[in-house]
Amino acid sequence: MKTFPIIRVVTKILIPYILLFGCYVQFHGDYGPGGGFQAGVIFASGLILYGLVFGLDAVRTVAPPRVIEKLMSLGVLIFAGTGVLTMLLGGNFLDYDYLEHHVLPGILPTGQHLGLFLVELGVGVTVTAVMTMIFYAFAGRVQAKHVQAKQEPTP
Repeated sequence: MKTFPIIRVVTKILIPYILLFGCYVQFHGDYGPGGGFQAGVIFASGLILYGLVFGLDAVRTVAPPRVIEKLMSLGVLIFAGTGVLTMLLGGNFLDYDYLEHHVLPGILPTGQHLGLFLVELGVGVTVTAVMTMIFYAFAGRVQAKHVQAKQEPTP
């Protein structure tokens, strides 16, 4: 893509807005279920666009695979941890009503709001990381024909 400077400049302009829209969807999604998945895909699409235009090595510098692997685990931990916390407080798994009076009363939002926010945050982080890792897997793939040609000795 080095021969297409317009695409590179437009991409540099668009990516911050894509990520900002992902933030909007993430933080607006906590008023009802469903915002985390869409926000995760939007964030990942910003990273994937960066990788398509500037190359796989560039996006791996911005978001190293090692960090992405840790984010996949962190997102699941946030999601499951919210459910386990509600169980430890005496409720069922992901029963947000039990977060109401037990976790910093008066400082944090209501239990339903806090529970949805944490679950959607966990889903968003997980989806972003998984979609980015899928892109890394497909973009870094080498075709078998080229690999075989390199391994065969030349006469």
